[in-house]
Amino acid sequence: MSLDSLIANTIRPDVRSDKSYHVPDASGFVKLDAMENPYQLPEELRRELAGRLAEVALNRYPAAAYGPLKERIRAKLGIPAGYDVLLGNGSDELIAIMAATCAWQDRRAVMLAPVPAFVMFQRSAQVAGMDFVGIPLKADLALDLPAMLAAIERHRPTLIFLAYPNNPTGNLFDTADIEAILRAQGEQGLVVVDEAYEPFAQQSFMPRLPEFANLIVMRTLSKLGLAGIRLGYMSAAPALLEQFEKVRPPYNINVMTQAAAEFALDHVEVLNEQARLLREQRTALSAALAALPGVQVFPSAANFITIRVPDADSVHAKLVSRKILIKNLSKMHSVLANCLRVTVSTPDENAAFLDALKDSLS
Repeated sequence: MSLDSLIANTIRPDVRSDKSYHVPDASGFVKLDAMENPYQLPEELRRELAGRLAEVALNRYPAAAYGPLKERIRAKLGIPAGYDVLLGNGSDELIAIMAATCAWQDRRAVMLAPVPAFVMFQRSAQVAGMDFVGIPLKADLALDLPAMLAAIERHRPTLIFLAYPNNPTGNLFDTADIEAILRAQGEQGLVVVDEAYEPFAQQSFMPRLPEFANLIVMRTLSKLGLAGIRLGYMSAAPALLEQFEKVRPPYNINVMTQAAAEFALDHVEVLNEQARLLREQRTALSAALAALPGVQVFPSAANFITIRVPDADSVHAKLVSRKILIKNLSKMHSVLANCLRVTVSTPDENAAFLDALKDSLS
């Protein structure tokens, strides 16, 4: 039996021609490529968490409804009264659930998003069998509202994804533009506002869920400081959320994640303080970058900063040689030519990055 023939006869052509999501090895590097919170929980809380995790019943399936965890999310994270949340194994699973739910089998289903955007939007559309339509951002990385509205009229998308702030650019799209998209979409489809970086933006559409029946707001605990436990959540009109709940896999949140998230939300003030420190460091790092010759700094409301340099490939390679790992965006989209993205970190790691960048530019 030929394995090549077996794969050709069973695996979809678009999957065979695609590449796996690549995560570079960061061993020994100052890791500034993945928008992680550099701060751990204080030592006394880590000890307390260890005791909490030791009591988890690993021999039992998770409680299917996740009631205590959902209650904490609703109470601590600003979910409107009367609204519930759906939990996912990170935001990635929530995106996949929405794509699978909205990928009609008997008609062309379209997902629409500005590009460049979070890569999992397009990948989830592909896997679910949806058509993906990307609308390029303007040269200043702002949303091209006329082009978005024209695409809504032409393609009648089932799902629109808007990252707020956007990844990988870091900017917040204009509130009036998002409102216009929600109204243009109307009853024909849904608009998902991805607020993964809300702790750093301090702006949200979550309180406006009752205003727009077609609005879904999605967030994650990853950027707040809990990337390792993989927990995302989303909220929408209760009748709408009920439909997505039918597609959510049973027991998709494991017991260790559930216990760790409940514990962390009991101490959410610690995570909020860490986010405040990173917002301060974002301001300082942006100013230091803007002072470097040949560096263009784009406004950021996230925990990362996008910059443009004269030769991104060369600078990135020199940073890697100095054991500084950031993201080279230059081949992601034409509007990101010669762009790099760096995660905001501790003062020491930010200083190490700046020193290496200065040398790399020269």
